[in-house]
Amino acid sequence: MTAPVLYESHDRVAIITINRPEKRNAINAAVVEELVNAWKRLNSGDDRVAVLTAKGDDSFTVGADLRDIPHDLWRAVPGIGVEVEKPVIGAVAGWVVGGGLVFANQCDLLVAAENTSFLYPEAKVGFSGGLIASLAARIPHKIAMETLLLGEALSARRAYEVGFVNRVVPVGEQRAAALDYARRLAENAPLVLQLLKRFVGRVLPKGPSELAGIARRDVDAVTASADLQEGIAAFGEKRAPAFSGR
Repeated sequence: MTAPVLYESHDRVAIITINRPEKRNAINAAVVEELVNAWKRLNSGDDRVAVLTAKGDDSFTVGADLRDIPHDLWRAVPGIGVEVEKPVIGAVAGWVVGGGLVFANQCDLLVAAENTSFLYPEAKVGFSGGLIASLAARIPHKIAMETLLLGEALSARRAYEVGFVNRVVPVGEQRAAALDYARRLAENAPLVLQLLKRFVGRVLPKGPSELAGIARRDVDAVTASADLQEGIAAFGEKRAPAFSGR
């Protein structure tokens, strides 16, 4: 079975690839789980920067897989489901829809192929989880509202003009351009990169759904901890708990 997400490591750069080209890289439960694992691997490993991309050049992702809707997509989003202090560079092409726009929004740098179209159609569908609200903290407010409320596509060129995209490149060159950024970042002081990313994260406003996801992440970590199991066991055995902090 083909892995839904690939993780490659080259010269201290992680390349994280959504790998469902036959489904236009639609996000299902398996993609969510594997992205969570990828971000955790990035955190714990020696890679200093990550490139987030997808197989093919026609769709970074068309958003949620309607045949396997991931109701916990927030878990896969860097900075929400997993706190990622290392820089993340997005390399996108074709359609970047729904949750894909959320991923792009959370990247520290973003390279887009000329055929890229950013689309958030939830106002036309009749559902929204609201994770995209902080788009208004990253591009001008009126442009964000036009994109979100009208649910119409934002071209790569327009995204570049409003500061959402760092570079627009010919189709097929987006990964190489992102890797160029990544290799240069990997040569810089990692503690400084992490410090600056962490401090900038405190400056950027977060939407209600984003804050709720972060709170859920932190509470779930305690709920799944060995300390909780130890506390319950100690209560049942009428003894003092021996907490490990794990």
